[in-house]
Amino acid sequence: MSVSAEKADLLVVGGGVLGAFHAYHALQKGLRVRLVERNAAPCGATVRNFGQVVPSGLDSTWQAYGRESLRIYASLQSQADLSVRQLGSIYIASDDEELGLIEELHAINRDNDYTSELWTADRCRQRYPQLRSDYCRGGLFFPEEVSVNPRLMIHRLHQWLAEQPGFEAHFNTAVIDLTVDGLGRVNAEASDGRTFQAEKAVLCNGSEFRLLYPEMFYDSDIETVKLQMLRLGSQAGVDIPGNVLTGLSIRRYESFAQCPSWNAIKAKEPANSFAKRWGVHVLFKQEVDGSVILGDSHEYASAEAVDDLGFDLRTDINDYFVQEGRKIFDLPNWQVESSWFGVYCQTDQPEGIYNQVIDEHIHVVTGIGGKGMTSSAGYAKSSMEKITNDQASCL
Repeated sequence: MSVSAEKADLLVVGGGVLGAFHAYHALQKGLRVRLVERNAAPCGATVRNFGQVVPSGLDSTWQAYGRESLRIYASLQSQADLSVRQLGSIYIASDDEELGLIEELHAINRDNDYTSELWTADRCRQRYPQLRSDYCRGGLFFPEEVSVNPRLMIHRLHQWLAEQPGFEAHFNTAVIDLTVDGLGRVNAEASDGRTFQAEKAVLCNGSEFRLLYPEMFYDSDIETVKLQMLRLGSQAGVDIPGNVLTGLSIRRYESFAQCPSWNAIKAKEPANSFAKRWGVHVLFKQEVDGSVILGDSHEYASAEAVDDLGFDLRTDINDYFVQEGRKIFDLPNWQVESSWFGVYCQTDQPEGIYNQVIDEHIHVVTGIGGKGMTSSAGYAKSSMEKITNDQASCL
């Protein structure tokens, strides 16, 4: 059984967005970092999402992490092309209730010193000429927000990390056992017989941490969520800049729950609609090649029933995306080129993420929910502060 030649300060298990940004912040602190990823490259929720970085959709605590993420993305993009584009986000209101909610959120963000702009329907259509006038009543625009290409960003981030001193990555490396020895060192055994040593370890591997700590996983309140989305073909002559979120998003996102009229509006919504049943809210994001990502839906299962989510893609959900999308935009191409799903974990814990410490040296940080692309960069900074403070207190 071979041992990694140089003991690291931090071992990161999981190469997705949350793990990669833990590695990034550890390097910023001058730590030696080893990252291990069981696949040849991340292939879970990190690459199966919209790539929308939208702090505007989060509650006040997580919005702060998201706003820090915006600063981190900007810093990294200035050093390497991670596919970050600052084109803003807009919420399109389709009726008086949604118009009232965006006005209330605008006031909340003004008090929080987070820039947003109330737009008339005409101004929305100036920026988005294909936006249907019978849908749009107005919009709330967040100019600081960005988007990334999720299928590119994490790979380019790994490339940047690989160029930094003190970093080493091991892909196709599955950790099958973690122990803490009598000297307080974490020993990670990989399936190929290698062992890695570090002062601390952080597990950011989603529901896969059940392979290492099954009892902890199944006893937790972790819920798994399956999202379905699709890609429309290239839209000739059409430019849809930034992140476009619509009325169903206004009626779903956490930030709007802070609005004074939220409870009364939610109480009137039908409980048995298709959108409610499948957790649909309609989002648009155009990629550089002109294609448009459209979705998404949400199906839920408890930790012990994760396999019940299945692997099917539902045609009726895809049909609903297109049906509702046509009510919002007049696009020249509604041909569905591909469809897929992603699975992430979430938790009801007060912090909004699953965070547990094992044997004082192993930190399980997972269950960030649908906030991963938006908040991982900012949250990982805070998390690494805690991990390094814990390490210092043990010395």
